Amino acid sequence: MIEFVNQVFAIHGETYSCLLGLTAAGQLEQLYFGRPVATADAEAFRVRPGLGWGTAVLLQEGDTASCPDVWPLAWSGSGRGDYRESPIQLECSTDLRYESHEILEGDALMEQGLPQALGAEQTLVITMSQPGLRCKLYFAAFPGVLTRRTVLENTGEESVTVGKLMSFSMDLPGRWEMTTFHGGWIAEMNGETRPVGRTRLVNESTTGFSSNRHNPGFLLSRPGAAEEAGEVIGINLVYSGNHYASAQLSHQELTRVMQGISPDHFHWPLQPGEKLETPEAVLCYSAAGFGGQSAQMHDFVNHHIVPAPWQGKARPVLYNSWEGCMFDFDQRKLLRLAREAKSLGCELFVLDDGWFGKRNDDTSSLGDYTVNRKKLPGGLTGLARKIGDMGMDFGLWVEPESVNPDSDLYRAHPDWVLTDDFAPVLSRNQLLLDLTRPEVRDYIVEQVSAVLDSARITYVKWDMNRHSVALGAKAHAYILGLYDVQRRIFTPRPHILLENCASGGNRFDLGMLCFGPQIWCSDNTDPIQRLTIQGNLSQLYPQSTFGTHVSAAPHAQTLRNTPLVTRGNVSFFGCLGYELDLRHLLELEKQEIRQQITFYKQYRETFQFGRFGRIPDGWQVQKEGVTVAGQFRTLVPAAPGYGWLQLRGLESGKRYHLTSRQQKLRIGQFGALVKHVAPVDLNPNGLVLRTADRHITLPDGAQELTATGAALMAGIPMLPPFRGTGYDQNQRTLTDFGSELFIIEEETSHEKP
Repeated sequence: MIEFVNQVFAIHGETYSCLLGLTAAGQLEQLYFGRPVATADAEAFRVRPGLGWGTAVLLQEGDTASCPDVWPLAWSGSGRGDYRESPIQLECSTDLRYESHEILEGDALMEQGLPQALGAEQTLVITMSQPGLRCKLYFAAFPGVLTRRTVLENTGEESVTVGKLMSFSMDLPGRWEMTTFHGGWIAEMNGETRPVGRTRLVNESTTGFSSNRHNPGFLLSRPGAAEEAGEVIGINLVYSGNHYASAQLSHQELTRVMQGISPDHFHWPLQPGEKLETPEAVLCYSAAGFGGQSAQMHDFVNHHIVPAPWQGKARPVLYNSWEGCMFDFDQRKLLRLAREAKSLGCELFVLDDGWFGKRNDDTSSLGDYTVNRKKLPGGLTGLARKIGDMGMDFGLWVEPESVNPDSDLYRAHPDWVLTDDFAPVLSRNQLLLDLTRPEVRDYIVEQVSAVLDSARITYVKWDMNRHSVALGAKAHAYILGLYDVQRRIFTPRPHILLENCASGGNRFDLGMLCFGPQIWCSDNTDPIQRLTIQGNLSQLYPQSTFGTHVSAAPHAQTLRNTPLVTRGNVSFFGCLGYELDLRHLLELEKQEIRQQITFYKQYRETFQFGRFGRIPDGWQVQKEGVTVAGQFRTLVPAAPGYGWLQLRGLESGKRYHLTSRQQKLRIGQFGALVKHVAPVDLNPNGLVLRTADRHITLPDGAQELTATGAALMAGIPMLPPFRGTGYDQNQRTLTDFGSELFIIEEETSHEKP
């Protein structure tokens, strides 16, 4: 609900309230943002300046309440007395003041090609102005989230250059901590938490894209906030380009936070009558800790960001050909892999790179999307038909934004590449096409559309494998061009599941999720690294948006050797896929994968759309009376104590039945220890034990019990772990990087009527 009462704007969602007041000087005071309160409480939240501060600049002489530098504001200017960071930068001072407002039912649609959240209950539009400029501030109310954006219009007669325009700015009372997520290729989403102090904290990307270096999403939390307690605000941007966010504490103990397009080299000319629209910022307040914030944010993304045809729709278990083939394949090899994938339970076969032009390595043919008939004599049409006849869907990898210098497209149109007036610089042997040019966008739309319509294709992995050379306004125009291309290709084809990818998680953001419901988390599929990547992504993004694959071990990114069970257990908490050479699997490995896929399908809705929670040493998901929890180990200590399982979100008085997912131990993991229990002396590297390792497994300890939700949330002991004294099927024999999965289901009453 949004209302305007006694010069106060009140926005009330299910989990938050936002109160804004108009000052006598026409500024927009940030009265309150937090847990739900009454509109009538607005007066209690007003700050009272008293005699003010000695050197303060007053907008109205003698009125200490007109000092913009010490006031909690929802928008501010520069050069007129507020010396904190300004959300707007022009070549002149800015002193925007209230002009008018309107309350709209539903959404206020974007006008300049940016994606946005859809399904708002109401939208408040507050118009601020000064001579020659009009600024509209949009506040869209969703049940658990408030979104904000800004539209600046040149109402004067001269051109104006915009150097900075944030999507929102807000002053919050007191001290906060800022958690950001940084990294690089195969090392995405490392968290870092710092107190917000007098020196400005900045989270920014200048690579041309949202980037794996600094994800646009971040958290503000009160000191001491925990998973289930304390105030936490999740903040994100519906945008895929250069972004900027900052937080800074003022002398008056006000924390100013803002977010928007990066101002680095941003010089946007605004001619008379023209407008500049910012991306939509998302603000999610929780009084129930980090877990409460992520649950609200997940609901928002699942119901208001991802495309409507894929909201709540289960994602298929896929097999991707890349790790099994790379560029070296023909149709016979692909069909053999497809038959193996089908026999294991996969539902979708994805042909990755190498299917077009002379694409036998990464030096050639990007841009030439003509099927290589030597590899695929029947084309994509024939391959898709044969795979369809097996009972699987067919998907395809593309990288339409890039071009190799060794390509027919580049030879015909060298002027189509994105340049910076210097000699082109290559990354992974490729250049970016200039998506700011309409003819380039038309070419991509025509080429990709023709490919997608040539066969029954139900999935596309859209990749992008380099950073940009575009700066500032050009980089923003590129992102608008990308949105235009994806909108034109995929809106008419809602049956296609689009998974965006950019060297893994280089473009994991809400902007891309408006076009496709999931994103490839990282090119690093090592499950121990994925604990960090997926765990930190879960703070801001639901697991239904995670592309999570089981790959071969040792892992190509870390050389770490992890159990197949753990690779599966980590990948369950997302959109499951497999990406390895199935021809080289042992029969017992195939059996394990079949069991993994069967189990995942049984609990797919829970894994993909259940409420995600972070528990000690692991994760859990909950949906409709079913909880699935995973605990993950790194290095096993000698003589370990009992492990404990502590769940969240159960009903204290209800009884639950807990079982562990059955796991098997391979003989080979015991090595030379086998000779201590075998009746004969066996060589641990000999034929007998190597053969046994290929065919024989031992059951690991299985746990089963019934308890109340109160007990399970208090924490229960697990079966004893291996302590160096031998194997027992009633203990857990976890190795380094081992894991366990537990299913917890409500008990139902069977009493006679």
